[in-house]
Amino acid sequence: MRIEFHDPSGTIAVSQPHAARVGTLDGKTIGFLSNEQWQAHRMLPLLKSLLESDFPGARVLPIDAFPQGNAEIPKDATCALVQQAGVDAVIVGNAS
Repeated sequence: MRIEFHDPSGTIAVSQPHAARVGTLDGKTIGFLSNEQWQAHRMLPLLKSLLESDFPGARVLPIDAFPQGNAEIPKDATCALVQQAGVDAVIVGNAS
């Protein structure tokens, strides 16, 4: 008899590292890329207002500064717009 088990822990090796983190938000420009998924129209404006309140030295771009939606985020044109805006950090959201 052979018994097989499924390991639900997934992978722990990092195959694609995240972007380098900014040391501080002071003086930084922060943009948003909304995938328009679950409650993004509520969460991202709230996050924007919290960032502006907690980090008054940061410049937080409007939520709609860049194209929105899952189909728009990976496009080269969207990436070019983000780069042209000179952002230091981008928040991509919301969860789906």
